[in-house]
Amino acid sequence: MARSDEVFRPALQGKKIPIISLDNKWYKLMAGIEHTPRMQELEEQLKNLLKRQGKINTDLKAINKAKAKLRDEIVNAMDEEGGKEKQEEFSAQINVLNKQMEEYQDELLDLPKQIDAVNSELMLETMEICYTVISENTQHINEIADWIANIRVELKKNVVRKQECELKNQQMYSYMHDIFGPDVIDMFDMKYNPEVEHVVKTAGQGTPAKPETPKTSESTETVDN
Repeated sequence: MARSDEVFRPALQGKKIPIISLDNKWYKLMAGIEHTPRMQELEEQLKNLLKRQGKINTDLKAINKAKAKLRDEIVNAMDEEGGKEKQEEFSAQINVLNKQMEEYQDELLDLPKQIDAVNSELMLETMEICYTVISENTQHINEIADWIANIRVELKKNVVRKQECELKNQQMYSYMHDIFGPDVIDMFDMKYNPEVEHVVKTAGQGTPAKPETPKTSESTETVDN
């Protein structure tokens, strides 16, 4: 992981990273994203370390409770027959518990370091995945943005082409209608009336633009008086 070593790992230094497996935001972040084998391995390690930490704390409470009970037994055995032997037995049990407690406490001191190390590695994996996903999404965003820009240009061109065709049809229909009347629709096998369905309006006017109907010119003779 060149990027992790060069960029991400230095960025984590001095930062307080939440325990990822206990962070609900992390699960939301990674929803729908396939976890790498390395990430799955680190998740399992972190889960086991936290589970071990919780078990040790629970066991230490149980040991303290057992020691308190044994101390009471030692006090109660003072006035009993054969109490000395019982006291020695209870004391021996307390020593065993003390030894186990010391081992647990030593392990408990080291566990936070192990948890932090695994958690940091898991964060590095998360940063690698996020970087990859963000890079891919950015590429898709740019591609889609280009597509939208091109479509807008084509859309504008096609709107102009459509209007030009509608205007031409309207002009032709108007001319033929003036000559042949309403039957021009059937004559040209037209499925619609251009003046109704495709009205192209002139700028600033509420009526469709129609070409001037050609007029027949009549020649006049000049009579000399």
